[in-house]
Amino acid sequence: MNRFEGPGSREAKIRYLDGDFQVLSPGAFVLCSVTSEKIPLDELKYWSVGRQEAYADARISLEREIEMNPALRQRSKA
Repeated sequence: MNRFEGPGSREAKIRYLDGDFQVLSPGAFVLCSVTSEKIPLDELKYWSVGRQEAYADARISLEREIEMNPALRQRSKA
């Protein structure tokens, strides 16, 4: 980081917990694991604890969950 960069211009390193997250390395955003969209930390609402992945929105989170657990697709059609 040079003297003109602050933590606002970097990606944060996060440990995702149940209902919370821990900042391991300061930054202003994380990347969506599916779309690579920047998600500001104050807008981060969706993640997977098991996969340690962040998601930009609920739809992306659900689609990723179904992708990783195909049996869920059968339940959603019932």
